[in-house]
Amino acid sequence: MNEYCGIIILNKPVGISSHKCVGIVRRALDMKKVGHTGTLDPDASGVLPILTGPATRASDFLTTEDKRYRAKILLGTITDTLDLSGEVLEKRDVNVTEADIHNVIGQFIGDIKQIPPMYSAIQLNGQRLYHLARQGIEVERQARDITVFSIDIVSISLPYLTIDVHCSKGTYIRTLASDIGDALGCGGCISELCRTASGIFTIENSITPEELQVLSENGEAQKAILPLDTFFTNYESIYLDKKRADRVKNGVPIYYRGKEQGKLYRIYDEQGNFIALSQADITDGRECLKLIKGFYK
Repeated sequence: MNEYCGIIILNKPVGISSHKCVGIVRRALDMKKVGHTGTLDPDASGVLPILTGPATRASDFLTTEDKRYRAKILLGTITDTLDLSGEVLEKRDVNVTEADIHNVIGQFIGDIKQIPPMYSAIQLNGQRLYHLARQGIEVERQARDITVFSIDIVSISLPYLTIDVHCSKGTYIRTLASDIGDALGCGGCISELCRTASGIFTIENSITPEELQVLSENGEAQKAILPLDTFFTNYESIYLDKKRADRVKNGVPIYYRGKEQGKLYRIYDEQGNFIALSQADITDGRECLKLIKGFYK
């Protein structure tokens, strides 16, 4: 088994789950330790960062990143899943103008509250909401605070409305589409959804499962893996000699002066290997670096 450490930016196709994508990568790389960072619905496509080897320890950092989506909304159609994979509950006439749409879109930009859909992976008392939804059970959900940084209208071809959305983590685009439809008085659901970016990773630098398979068959699958520190380039780097790098790996704070307290730093060993994120702190009255997350094998 291999143990590559890094990130694959997979362009997930429509029709398969995020979990299945992990299996595709696991087989292509011939390794067990693989995980995705932020589920995409089976009917959605686009950017799905997948971590490999020790890089899986960075999942907490990647899941907090902003996301970008292109969403095609079918106005006038209401479904139980808030997309076209579900049962159609109601169809309504779409009597709206472009001015109506522009006015309503503005209401959903900024810090807003959003109620997660029943068809979601959120857990309640140990059960996923979508398991309850499939049994016809609907439960009360707490509204969540999210931020929609921008919504750009790409096209209006009624009953279809296509938008680009830049939003915070935890935003459900299916819910956003439904809420926009409700505000327009006709309802709506997602007909197509593509995640175009997750943090710094965009669909332009992604790889399809088919392209990954070709690399794998040629014994070059590792070419699809980006170094993990690609994600942490906004943190200042610190290079340590072997003795101090080993102390970092063992979780022992090392004394290190001149760094801003509370700030995170990329830690490299003397060979230039990215081994950890550490935080500048004070221990026993002395400036030091404390291990936050290690990425060494």
